[in-house]
Formats: sequence, C-alpha cells, structure tokens
Amino acid sequence: MPQAAITRRRFITIAASGMAIAALGNVRAAWTRDIAPMRWRGSALGAQVSIEIHHPDPRAAMELVDASVHMVRRFERLFSLYRSDSAICELNRSGVLIAPEPDMVELLRAALRLSQLTDGAFDPTVQPLWQCCERHFARAGADAAGPPPQELAEALAKVGYAGLRVSDDRIALARRGASITLNGIAQGYATDRVVELLRRGGLSTTLVDIGEIRAIGARPDGTPWRIGLADADAAGRTFATIDLIDRAVATSSGSGFRFDRDGKFNHLFDPATGRSSARYRSVSVVAATATEADALSTAFSVMSEQHIAELVAARPGLEVVLSNAAGQLRTLRS
Repeated sequence: MPQAAITRRRFITIAASGMAIAALGNVRAAWTRDIAPMRWRGSALGAQVSIEIHHPDPRAAMELVDASVHMVRRFERLFSLYRSDSAICELNRSGVLIAPEPDMVELLRAALRLSQLTDGAFDPTVQPLWQCCERHFARAGADAAGPPPQELAEALAKVGYAGLRVSDDRIALARRGASITLNGIAQGYATDRVVELLRRGGLSTTLVDIGEIRAIGARPDGTPWRIGLADADAAGRTFATIDLIDRAVATSSGSGFRFDRDGKFNHLFDPATGRSSARYRSVSVVAATATEADALSTAFSVMSEQHIAELVAARPGLEVVLSNAAGQLRTLRS
C-alpha cells in the first residue's frame, strides 16, 4: 500500500513507537497495533502542544512523556519571547546574561556558526526589525508602504550577529538597543534534544515534530518516513513530499506571519536590508539535524538561488526544495 504523506504542522507531536505507523490525512497517525498512547496537551514555545508516546510498556511511555514535557517547558523558560521571565527576554531587557544555562550557550553558539556559514543571512539579532514593523502596523492608519525609512534605518543599525558575544559564563549584546530572537532555530534545537532523549529511552523508529521534524531511523518496515510539504497558500494541500531516514526537515514561508493584509511585510527579515523577503513562497531544507534545517530554511528565504546552490554544493548532505513566487519548484542537492 502506498504511504500517505505527513504534512508539516505548527503544533508539537511526538509519535514514538517500535510499531508501524501510517499517516491519515494531514495531521493524524494510525498504529498497526492497538496500543493506547500516553498524551499531554498544552502550549509551549508559542504553539499548541500535543505530545503522544506510543510504547508497548505503559510505564516507559509515561516516563518519556514526563521527560519530554519537562524538557520542552525548560526550553520555553530559556528561549520563549512569549514569557517575560524567560532568559532571552532578560537578555533583551538588560543586554547581558550572567552565568547562562548551558543550553542557552549551546544554542547561541550554533546560531552564530550558522550566521557565519550563511554570511549573515541567518541572524538572531533581527528582533529590532520585528519590533519596528510591529509598532508601525499597530498604529491607526499605518502606511501600507511600511515603517518610515528613518525608523527602519534605526532598527537596522541594531542588527548584526557580530555584536552578540557568547561565552560559558556570560552572554552580552554589544550594540545599544540590540535584541535577539531564536524563533528561527529554537524549535529545531528542541526537536534535536527530544530526539536524544527518546534515543536514550530505547526508541529506534520514531518521528518527532516540535515545529520542525526529525526522524529516528526508518519506519519499522524499513521504508522512509514520508513528509508532505504544505502549500503555503492552500490549507490542507501538499505540493511535494520528502523521504526521511535519520534526517530532519524544516520549512520557512513568509505566510507563517504577516504584519499587513497584503503580506508584503512578514517575519522573514533580510538582515542586510531590513526588509521582509518575498523571494520564495516556501523553502524546505533537509539536513542531519533539525537545528541546522531550521536555521538554514530561514536563511535561504532571503538568499538568491545561486548563493543557496553554492552553499549546498559545499556542504554534504543538504537537500533544499524551493517554491518560487509563481509556485514553481526546484530541488537542490549536495
């Protein structure tokens, strides 16, 4: 029987088992054996959360659920811009974090490596651009052309990953008024850490989705997990599928968040210009880790196709699916 596609979705699902899994529709899974899953539902990292662990041992399943929830909650206290008491909000308020937690240091170091790799196309310090657009479009009668040039220039002057200083005992923002966002990488990092947890728990065939998707091994029958890439402009429809075995996939699209009705201003900011990117309808990246796939899908959204192709050619194991403004697809592989 052909495999159906699992469509990338915005809420968190961990579907873990040694049993076979097949996708039904775009968000649900059916198991070949009647195993009652252990479930937890809530919200975290700015999204609705649903964690399900399918495991033949109910006690082991419950322990994995509890451990996964605890880990996701801990990351939320570090990385979430939606919590005023998070570590990232404290850094943005004061410009410095003393004795930061190791996960914050690890993630920021990964962010800086990926910033260097993409020549700054991925940049965690673009938060002032978000704030500039948010303030502008919150005003009554906001100009559809976007923030005034002077306001945009002032925000852009605060952007630049070179001004983010990270060490084991201190994180600092060198530019006055600078702030960071980890929305283009934190979900990937959380996915990778949960994968590590589930591997330690003995799971060898699992699909984890915490905003980004990563497969542990193949499906129990040895075939790849098949992931459907959602059409940004047509809910419930996919435009391509990707097969995963021990790989991760992440997708970025300007339609994920729009400041204005026409969608000219979205969350994918080009750190070089301060403007939102409209190069592609969507960018999907397959990589060894969800952290890398997440950050690169963000970076590639503002990069030219030629620049993307050059980076892919130089970095083994990458696969990129570009959907241009007209909906035409191109796949790049290293």
